[in-house]
Amino acid sequence: MVRFPGSSRKSAPPFLVDSSEDESERNLESYPLVGLYDRPLPCCGCGVGWFSVILGFFFPPAWFYGTILYLASYYERDPRERSGLATAAIMALICTLVIVIVLFVIFLS
Repeated sequence: MVRFPGSSRKSAPPFLVDSSEDESERNLESYPLVGLYDRPLPCCGCGVGWFSVILGFFFPPAWFYGTILYLASYYERDPRERSGLATAAIMALICTLVIVIVLFVIFLS
């Protein structure tokens, strides 16, 4: 039993610290994929997808690069990349629609 000093309450029961193994440590052998995705994502830790979304605001072809990676199932290597790559694909679609509308207005006026 471990008591922490500085406790102003004398009526509270003492805080017990369990020194046995943690629950996750006991079940580590039953989960073979634990630690598989512990490594940080590339591109400053935010992943290729989100990096292409951010870069796309300054260089729009980056959205199309993310779209190509999304359509090529790049996220199967690391499922954490899926949301960023999907966002890049959506941004590429919006960019394409804006370009088509602008060209349509320019050539018809």
